[in-house]
Amino acid sequence: MAKIHIIDVTNRDGVQASRVSLSKFQKTMLNYYLGKMGVRQSEMGFPFSKHEQNYVKANLELQQMGAMGSLVLSGWFRAMVGDLRLGLPTGIKDCNLSISTSDQMIRNKFMGRLDRDSVIKEMVETAKLAKENGFRTIAVNAEDASRTDISYLIEFGLAGKEAGAQRIRYCDTVGIDTPINIYDKIRTLAEGVKMPVELHCHNDIGMAVANSIMGAKGAVDGGCDAWINTTVNGIGERAGQADLVSTILACKFGAGMEEYELGDNIDLSWSYRLANYISDAFRVPIPINQVGVGDNAFAHESGIHADGALKDRHNYELYDYELLGRGEEEKVPTGRIITTGEYGGIAGFKYVYSQLGVTFEDNQVAQTVLDLVQYANAHNQMPLKDDELRFIAQYPEQVRTILTMTP
Repeated sequence: MAKIHIIDVTNRDGVQASRVSLSKFQKTMLNYYLGKMGVRQSEMGFPFSKHEQNYVKANLELQQMGAMGSLVLSGWFRAMVGDLRLGLPTGIKDCNLSISTSDQMIRNKFMGRLDRDSVIKEMVETAKLAKENGFRTIAVNAEDASRTDISYLIEFGLAGKEAGAQRIRYCDTVGIDTPINIYDKIRTLAEGVKMPVELHCHNDIGMAVANSIMGAKGAVDGGCDAWINTTVNGIGERAGQADLVSTILACKFGAGMEEYELGDNIDLSWSYRLANYISDAFRVPIPINQVGVGDNAFAHESGIHADGALKDRHNYELYDYELLGRGEEEKVPTGRIITTGEYGGIAGFKYVYSQLGVTFEDNQVAQTVLDLVQYANAHNQMPLKDDELRFIAQYPEQVRTILTMTP
């Protein structure tokens, strides 16, 4: 039977949200966490953009070294030959090629420059170039698919398939879909193109997770694998996208999902750690009622609820908080605190690392890592986390590349 897979797009679509951003090093740490969590793929960014290219190259090298587990790192391109050519030197071999398909956007975005036939032509030419250059996976992205005629979507997908694409991405770009509508449409699409379908759902009317789940069911019932696009904490353009943890929990615990298999070996114990890392990095607090990781996700006050939860947690808790990596006490020191960062020295640096169980073979190695810690602190513009400090010490040369930008 066909399966459901997860592609996290925080590093591409999430960072496009207005008023938020991640440094290249923070994007790298996100890939590291996604790999630990067992997510199948990360859409890591824009290989054709000059400011992303060192980050892309270094992350691909880190992936080869095993730092990202089995995580696949893919790049996003407009379905334009010129864009793809710019990204080829990074060594990226998995991609998504995007172009608008709705009449709304063809008329009012392309403004006469493209029509339905030329949209397909641009996509096909770019997909063929990707295939010629040895790309392992090619997905063709139908932007505004939810406002695109289904027969044209099938035509678009079949043309991409013939050109070498293995997946079609269905984008509910303005969040207009509803669960029953998207189920029917995706099932028809899957049966028509006979290849895996990606669900890229926005949350403009609060339906992103529900639509992603129902769309995935439609793809599987249509005989094809489903690939759900998510972002950490649901951060994304406008009202956001399908939240990573919510989507996985829905696949695992949602009523009616028993026959639908999540094809990725997900370790949810990284959920709380990842959610808080990205919250800090984006400087966006986790809502108190955020699914699984919010402060109130396992909190009870009502007499009836508290009584029931104390007798048996499953009276009022669908899943266990330990599953998500929660439950450990977080201790905050109130005495002397030594930190290391942009203005730190070698003594404090060595002390901080000793507390992490990390030592250095000599002072030269220590100084090299200290230099990188200082640059990384300046790069992030916020104190470094313990995992970041460990990562720098373990992969110094790759971190050096990530921190290097030449305008």
